[in-house]
Amino acid sequence: MILGMIILRRRYTLTKKMSVAMVSVGIAICSLASGRDMMNRTTNQLLSGGFTPFFWWCVGVAMLTVSLFLAARLGIFQETLYQKYGKHPRESLFYSHAIPLFGFFFAWKDISNHMGIFNNSEPLCIFSVCLPSLWWGLLGNIATQYLCIRAVYFLTTEFSSLSVTLINTLRKFVSLVISIVYFQNVFTTAHWAGTILVFGGTLLFVDVFEWTMDDLKCIFKLGDLIWNNPKEEEIGNWIGGGRIQ
Repeated sequence: MILGMIILRRRYTLTKKMSVAMVSVGIAICSLASGRDMMNRTTNQLLSGGFTPFFWWCVGVAMLTVSLFLAARLGIFQETLYQKYGKHPRESLFYSHAIPLFGFFFAWKDISNHMGIFNNSEPLCIFSVCLPSLWWGLLGNIATQYLCIRAVYFLTTEFSSLSVTLINTLRKFVSLVISIVYFQNVFTTAHWAGTILVFGGTLLFVDVFEWTMDDLKCIFKLGDLIWNNPKEEEIGNWIGGGRIQ
């Protein structure tokens, strides 16, 4: 939102500002609560290099924060690009992933080592096809990541950069909550408060309380169109009356 106000000179309603603030505060509360728990459990534990896990946790949070701002700037760039040259999400998706592939050559040694680790993992048979279990996990990750990023690139052609950034932030927050539950970390009152703020802010942002049944039908139809590889102009016809901006 801040970048949109600075770069695109946009002005947002008080409701939109409140919703973004709620999401930001909610994520901050959950992150700080998780960091405090890690700091208490690993105070005297040192990793290679003489740093504690909490230090690397702080580094990770800092990197995610920077990446969030960079992603927001990228979203604004994509929005202006589509306005000037037309909506071509598949082309953008291809080049943004094909060009960086050359960078993996510099990490080939590390990739080769991990391929050996994958090959030595426990075998797992799915639909009569047996592969090392880690390879199945990698294939599942690739498939879900493809569906996710494909949907994101279609969203960038129809919604504002702020809406797409909020959706991605919400997705990452859900991943955080799932990881807390899956790894059986403590889910404190602070986590609950942060979760309520995030989802409450999201509902406030999209004006979900003012949606009609036709809006819901349009949203489900949009998902069906994205899944079935539509033409870009078909998607625009099924946005819920331009409600999400």
